[in-house]
Amino acid sequence: MGSHVPVAGGLATVGLGYAERIGAETVQVFAANPRGWATPPGSPAQDEEFRARCAELDLPAYVHAPYLINFGSHTEATVDRSVESLRHSLRRARAIGALGVVVHTGSATGGRSRETALAQVRERLRPLLDELTHDDDPWLLLEPTAGQGSSLCSLVADLGPYMDALDRHPRLGVCLDTCHAFAAGHDMAAPGGMAAMLDELTATAGPGRLRLVHANGSKDVCGARKDRHANIDAGHLGAEPFRELLRHPATEGVPLVIETPGGPEGHAADVKLLKELRR
Repeated sequence: MGSHVPVAGGLATVGLGYAERIGAETVQVFAANPRGWATPPGSPAQDEEFRARCAELDLPAYVHAPYLINFGSHTEATVDRSVESLRHSLRRARAIGALGVVVHTGSATGGRSRETALAQVRERLRPLLDELTHDDDPWLLLEPTAGQGSSLCSLVADLGPYMDALDRHPRLGVCLDTCHAFAAGHDMAAPGGMAAMLDELTATAGPGRLRLVHANGSKDVCGARKDRHANIDAGHLGAEPFRELLRHPATEGVPLVIETPGGPEGHAADVKLLKELRR
């Protein structure tokens, strides 16, 4: 159980200090401005300290790629920048010992068809997977979106064609965001709804492909297609589905990271609640 942590001012000093403050057992970080295209080199000293302390604490780490990345865009400049931005996140993840890089699955813009956009995903994203040749390279984790706009992948069923476009590469995995899945139309608040969604996810993506869960509540109702996160025991999803999630075979050994409101106090409360549900 862990959290996305702030790293401005020092990847290791700030990020891991925050993790300790909220009781996190795993962390997720940005390696660049999430709302920009800059590709900063990072600090070798902070990188080494972060990697060493994560290893010492047995603290799995993940990198979230910038939000602007969209391999389905009709704008060539956006796709070119997406390639460089994701390559940067993958390389930075390796430098800090992160196990995976989370990237949003994007959308088909400019009125183009899903098939055309997925063909472009294959052309431009597939070569990046082939660059993952080192034993300590991270997994690339596809995060389906909440279904807003012309989303390429929001429902679990959409993962099949997306992963097929990338030949189900051996370093390709899934990051499930519970708020996104609920907003897209999976009613995990209904009895058995979480287990049903996870069963479908395993059947669609394949066993062992779920590598990370973004554990977020939803401020909006099921099917609203709005990406508005709530705390674990708040919103329309509620806490009980997370108990169901934690007992499902698909999540065994899979870290949970919160991206919820409330700052350190709210994050500490959510991590504590998830640990109680785990017990």
